[in-house]
Amino acid sequence: MGRKLAAEFIGTFLLVFLAVGAAVSGLKPTAEGGVFNGSFGVAVAFGVVLMGLAYALGPTSGCHVNPAVTLAFWLSKRQDGKEAIAYVIVQFVGAAVGGFVLWVLVNAGGITDATGGLGTNSFGGNGPNALGAFIVEALLTAAFVGVILLVTDWMAAPNFAGIAIGATLTAVHLVGIPLTGTSVNPARSLGPALFAGGESLQQVWLFLIAPLVGGALAVVLWKIARPGDAPIGDEGEEQLSRAGD
Repeated sequence: MGRKLAAEFIGTFLLVFLAVGAAVSGLKPTAEGGVFNGSFGVAVAFGVVLMGLAYALGPTSGCHVNPAVTLAFWLSKRQDGKEAIAYVIVQFVGAAVGGFVLWVLVNAGGITDATGGLGTNSFGGNGPNALGAFIVEALLTAAFVGVILLVTDWMAAPNFAGIAIGATLTAVHLVGIPLTGTSVNPARSLGPALFAGGESLQQVWLFLIAPLVGGALAVVLWKIARPGDAPIGDEGEEQLSRAGD
């Protein structure tokens, strides 16, 4: 299991450092001007980073890099509980290290934080209230994780999962960035919030719970969308193996 946990740690760290870093370094133009990514650029960064990670780390750990994804895999009987718990722990640790690196770059590395909050998520103000943000995050996560469950199912077409997952995460961010900043990943939210502190840390509870609710909803969507007579979990893998013999 060691290699799997190392892959999940590295993957979650890179997701925060690279994708959240794209928001921190250039979501909006700074007072000094210069190049900025904008919401579209940040959305693409999240999708491209996850797509790359899926192909790089997928063969090792499945490239969950997200507790909501791991929860969905456990609920769908595609991962045992002991491994799922270990995955979630290293995902949070990896995200925290990523958040720390961003904090160092902003506070000691001369980088201006274009988000004003280390790329953290939020609700209220000019965005939706807590209820609205919860619904948005739960539904976006359900859509995102539902796609992951379907394209990584043993019946799905091989080799295209990473593209579908990355494209879906980009679409989810295009919808969610103007509303909550888009979490759909509890680790991605908590890592930067630990070092941003203040209101970001006070509001992070919503971005821990809502994506997990969305992950559970995704399992329902997956069960509805996949063929009704298809075996689940290890039984499906065994049937696929027998078919190839």
